[in-house]
Order: sequence, then C-alpha cells, then structure tokens
Amino acid sequence: MKIVAHRGFAGLYPEMTRTAFERALELPIHGVECDVRLTRDGHVVCHHDLTVDRTSDGHGRVKDLTLAQLKELNFGTSTKREEIMLLDDLLDLVEGTGKHLYIETKHPGSRGRILDEQVALRLRYHGLENADWVHVISFSLLSVARIRKLLPGIDRFALRRDWYRFLFADPRWGKPTGMGLSLLRARLHPKLIGVRKLPTYLWTVDNPEDMVWVQEHGADILATNRPDLALDAVR
Repeated sequence: MKIVAHRGFAGLYPEMTRTAFERALELPIHGVECDVRLTRDGHVVCHHDLTVDRTSDGHGRVKDLTLAQLKELNFGTSTKREEIMLLDDLLDLVEGTGKHLYIETKHPGSRGRILDEQVALRLRYHGLENADWVHVISFSLLSVARIRKLLPGIDRFALRRDWYRFLFADPRWGKPTGMGLSLLRARLHPKLIGVRKLPTYLWTVDNPEDMVWVQEHGADILATNRPDLALDAVR
C-alpha cells in the first residue's frame, strides 16, 4: 500500500508549508498531497480552506486576496515564518525526488473552470502534461471531466463522500482512473474499496489501527497527516 502525506506532513508541521512538504519528502513514502485554490489575481496556491483565518495570521478568503497580499501573511509558526506556496513551487520541490504529487482542485466555486485550466497550464509550463508522478484529484466530477479533456495523459481520481457505482459507467464524468473514499465511508461500506477495479485512494487515516485495517481491506493509497506512523503501522 502506498503512503501519501496529506497536506504535507500536516500532523507535525504547519500544513502545506514548504517545511511540511520537505519533511514529508524526506520519508520513504509514495508521495504528498496538496489542495489548490486561485488567488484574486489568478495564481494557483496551495491552500485547503476557503479563508486564511485558520492557517495564517491573516483574515479573508483566498479568492479575495492577491498573491502579494497572501505573501505578507505567516502560514508557519511564531518561531518560523512560512509564506504561502504556489503550485509552481511545489512542482519544483517534488520533481526529481522520485515521489508522487496528488493535486486536489477545490470545488465548488465560481471560478472552478478557471482553476482547472490554470492547473493544466502550470503543468504544461513545467512540461508535466504526461508525467506519471502527477495526479489530479477532485470532489467535482466536472473537474475530473475537464482534466481528462485538458490533460488526457494525467491520472485523475474522483473523490466521493456519497458514492455511486454507476458514475464510472458514464463517460460524461471524465472516466476517472482512480477513486477516493473517506475512512468513514470505507468503514461503513468496505466493498467499495476497489470498486470497478479502480485504484482506491483512502483519506484521512491517522490512527495506526485504522491504517492496518485499510491495508487489510485492500486500499491502494493511504492519505495521512502522520506518514511517520503509517510507515511503522503498515510495514
């Protein structure tokens, strides 16, 4: 089973900061995961929440702030300042490490289409439109379909909270190459793991007992905030 560091090494370091990703990439794991959003001036940044209130010393919605304004904020700790990361920065950081990157496009949003297009643009700029170590994941089935059209050579996972098996028979939904389930959903319906023989990405698993359960039930990819614990639990 492959271990992915969720939002970097978010269990021990400020999430999706350079430090969190660097520490995760030092571990013998499969890869790292990030969420991406658009700034007011159209830059793709690594951030999960709609607002920066929880993760920084600032306030406001990511989409209402320019990149310059975001870079004025501290996303780290009181002893180590961290700037918000661009997707470009993370691509540069991961490339050449032998690790994989899972990019989650955050939806829904009024600029969802633009976000997908900008992610595709950044990947093409880096020459990664067919990179086997880059994967785009999303709760938005429309996003999955767009990514298939924009980047047919990129692996794409459909994440679902409420799972419907028939979706994968419908080509309008982008023919995902993988599926994603929450730990809660998988616990309730373990037969969904591996449905339609698609690789299963399972999030967010931080308890070692749950990690063992996930491995025993055949999940392909485990996303965790504690990749260090996962390495011990599922060896």
